[in-house]
Amino acid sequence: MSTIPVVRPDHWLVGGDRDAPALVDGDVVLTYGDLLDLVAAERTRLGSRHLITLEARPTVDFVVSYLAALSDGHPVLLLAEGDSARHADLLAAYPAGTAAGLHRDLALLLSTSGSTGSPKLVRLSRDNLLANARSIADYLDLRSTDVAITALPLHYCYGLSVLHSHLLVGATVVLTDLSVADACFWDLAERTGVTGVAGVPHSFALLDATGFGPETLPRLPSLRYLTQAGGRMAPDRVREWAGLLGEHGVDLFVMYGQTEATARMAYLPPDLAAEHPSAIGVAVPGGTLRIAEVPEAPPGTGELVYAGPNVMMGYAESLDDLARGPELSELRTGDLARVGANGLYEVVGRLDRQAKVLGHRIDLDRVERRLAAEGDAVRLVARPDCLWVFVAGARTRGRVRDRIARATGLRAAAVRVVALDALPVTSSGKPDDATLRAHVEREEALRLPVPTGPVTAEEVRDLYAVVLGRPDASVGDSFVGLGGDSLSYVEVATRLGDRLGSLPPSWPSLSATELAAEVPRAPAPGRRRRGVPVDISVLLRAVAITLVVVTHADLFQLQGGAHVLLAVAGYNLARFQLAVQGRRQRVAGLVRSARAVAVPTLAFVGLLAVVGHEYRWPTALLLNGLLGGDRWDEQWQFWFLETLVWCYLGLAALLAVPLLERAHRADPFRSALVAFAITLGVRYWWTGVEAESTERYTLGVVAWCLALGASAAYARSPWQRVLVALLAVAATAGFFGDSRREAIVAAGMLLLLVRCQLRVPARVAAAFGAVASASLWIYLTHWQVYPSLEDDGHRIWAIAASLAVGLAVWSVVGTGGRAVHALRCRRLTRRR
Repeated sequence: MSTIPVVRPDHWLVGGDRDAPALVDGDVVLTYGDLLDLVAAERTRLGSRHLITLEARPTVDFVVSYLAALSDGHPVLLLAEGDSARHADLLAAYPAGTAAGLHRDLALLLSTSGSTGSPKLVRLSRDNLLANARSIADYLDLRSTDVAITALPLHYCYGLSVLHSHLLVGATVVLTDLSVADACFWDLAERTGVTGVAGVPHSFALLDATGFGPETLPRLPSLRYLTQAGGRMAPDRVREWAGLLGEHGVDLFVMYGQTEATARMAYLPPDLAAEHPSAIGVAVPGGTLRIAEVPEAPPGTGELVYAGPNVMMGYAESLDDLARGPELSELRTGDLARVGANGLYEVVGRLDRQAKVLGHRIDLDRVERRLAAEGDAVRLVARPDCLWVFVAGARTRGRVRDRIARATGLRAAAVRVVALDALPVTSSGKPDDATLRAHVEREEALRLPVPTGPVTAEEVRDLYAVVLGRPDASVGDSFVGLGGDSLSYVEVATRLGDRLGSLPPSWPSLSATELAAEVPRAPAPGRRRRGVPVDISVLLRAVAITLVVVTHADLFQLQGGAHVLLAVAGYNLARFQLAVQGRRQRVAGLVRSARAVAVPTLAFVGLLAVVGHEYRWPTALLLNGLLGGDRWDEQWQFWFLETLVWCYLGLAALLAVPLLERAHRADPFRSALVAFAITLGVRYWWTGVEAESTERYTLGVVAWCLALGASAAYARSPWQRVLVALLAVAATAGFFGDSRREAIVAAGMLLLLVRCQLRVPARVAAAFGAVASASLWIYLTHWQVYPSLEDDGHRIWAIAASLAVGLAVWSVVGTGGRAVHALRCRRLTRRR
């Protein structure tokens, strides 16, 4: 182990030689002499001792302010970047500038969760910080030649301990806000000769996703070790990482700690990681661990208790608590642990994650680990009457419910699975259980009878959070900003309409706060209008897909439904994906929309091709328009989906160009008209007025339908709507050489200009919503359903079966089962 130098008297956490590099921030390199001079100047500015609030940032300015405050004994309330604005209640509880009633030993106040917001804070002393920094430097064998990098946030005790321990031994710290998933991060690490990188399990998952490994490690000859803490990493991942790093002479330190112990309580020596990957190891130098008996705990286990000079002074829940001195001699961690014959400690669960659900005692950690071993990452929240399961990705919901039921003994009806885009984590990379618990409370609240009286922003936010699977939603977010699309629009608009009555046309772009202010009071129960408001685009989508099936089943020849669907897609594109703030977000939304159509199509058509259907690979890959023949055959059946995907991707590519994106943002209506003019010009150049045979199904000939739909969405003033209406009639005239078909398409496009919402009975609204949401699967599957029934003369049954099969597949796949369930719940609660 290295010898830790005596710290300088002018700052007790800075121990480097004056000429040695201390901080690297971009092209700026500060020596320890420079750093101490800046700290001294800042100390003069701070004046007499008082409570200081700082937002932690990986910058020289922050480090100087932080060290200066500690040096002069100013207690620091450390916040995440932006928390001063987000958590005014916390700052009100602990106002900056407070001078009286501060205990002489108090040095630092940190959130217990890594994401400040709760008034409960950890009180840490100068001795806590110094003892833990020395301990970490000891077992990591830190030297003045080491170089650390801020791979973790500095408001998080783990990330802050990296700064403390390296400055203590006179090492260098590279300041950056880059993520380990960024290639630039590793370029910086290579350029600055980084010797150690700290990570949480989420960090290692990002490294896996970005292909970090044998190709990256040889670029980092200076790298000595990686550390992992901030939550349990699966033993097989510890073993794999220990093996990978060991092959390149890099150590993996698995560590265990809590904010209440300043940072670290235990570490696993690197040479034991491969053989004992589930262990947290031994106590850090200067500390001790023991197992305390716990009633009803499994044999051989108990609560892990730590003692050492880094144990916090205690908690603070109000300003008065800042006057209290040290109150703890040891820390009861709340973790269930055991110690092996080899003396290594292992954490096996949390005491507060031992739940009782319907009389079943459930170890939530154990169930989560079991599901993870089977390939499903879940997070559990227990209620007395049910178990909530959060999972990333809707496709796994049914499988996860069955596995949870088997693992817990609960009946499947007591297991509620919620699909999110991603499981939320705190800013420190840990599972964000507080957000999930809040989400459960919102779900439960929305199952209660519809309230009356003033509509609150929190109520609107809760609806957005639940329906969109966004537990991180805030009252400042809008439906569009949270990634709402034409599928979720159906349910949200229906439920909001039932609560608020009429909705303002711009509601998808209004924040929850703005929408609540726009319609501050819901209509009284006696004055509620009958029926549920349904957006015209939802009705059009349901009617258009039904017309497609009716025409193909040869009940009536009402062609044109698919071209109306293209216009509706363009209309919704303008309202949702293109309404998101930020170029990257808009491009990402378009790519997601393309993927949402392409993946099911590829899977479904590809499966049919594999089992012997005559579909060819260009059809499955949505390339038939480019590689297919000029005569209509079954390869052309999916032209509509092919057009959607390539239009989405083409538009994403265009908006990725900053100049084009700025032009669109400056005047969306004009840019939509330009797109319409270009695509219509391509059509006339390609086909003339009337499109023949397969031309009317070719991307280059029908893209104008989407552009016109977008123009309809952007048309605000009367003259704009009149212009779009005239263009719709002119563009469809003569296109098919069939006046009925042209009338249907033109009528559909004109209806998009109607800004009203139609009120229909709740059951009818639910039916329209389900058919509209399932339109993709109805279109995909109906080609395989109706022909045999039509051939036998059962045209009505052919139509009914086509719709039913599409709805069933849609529900099983999980793309909209939640919407139907929520509408059903809403009707039931209204009857109570």
